[in-house]
Amino acid sequence: MSGNREYFNRKLHSLLGVIPIGIFLIQHFVINHFATRGASAFNQAAHFMENLPFRYFLEIFVIFVPLLYHAIYGVYIAFQAKNNTSHYGYFRNWMFRIQRWSGVFLLIWITWHVWETRIQAALGAEVNFDMMANIFSNPFMIAFYIVGVLAATFHFANGLWSFAVSWGITVTPRSQKIATYVTMGIFFALTFVGIRAILAFVNPDLANI
Repeated sequence: MSGNREYFNRKLHSLLGVIPIGIFLIQHFVINHFATRGASAFNQAAHFMENLPFRYFLEIFVIFVPLLYHAIYGVYIAFQAKNNTSHYGYFRNWMFRIQRWSGVFLLIWITWHVWETRIQAALGAEVNFDMMANIFSNPFMIAFYIVGVLAATFHFANGLWSFAVSWGITVTPRSQKIATYVTMGIFFALTFVGIRAILAFVNPDLANI
């Protein structure tokens, strides 16, 4: 019985990492990337998201509840995992280990990001270009957010590879190798979008490099 429950939890954990969390990650990066077009473009995109119908329902039940479950069960998996990179330094073993490290870091990073943005918005602050530019006026926060973007994009891309395997989408070694290249492309593409958005908040000219 406990084995069936663990199987279900792992399947649900994997699914939620792609739908809806992965979709939200991409959407969030796209909205942030509007900063490369200037403050007014970002503010307009952020304002549009804030005025979506059923916004609070979507935030709670489509984003925060799945994210909370994924994070809590992910930490459980991370501390239960038996890493064997010291004996078997293969590529996938390292991907397994980094997946766990990035997940633990993301729990800290996302909590801080929510505090700086959503919680402050609930307290009366406005989530706009100036808010983000003020956050990135601190060099430590720039580095912290860049590491956060790298952790998020890696965790999603590598998790997407694991999802395809665990759900029987990529069964053969060849299909898994192709999935590796595809998910690496997703990692680099999303990382480019995420870091370019950060640079736009720091200095609009840097986003054009």
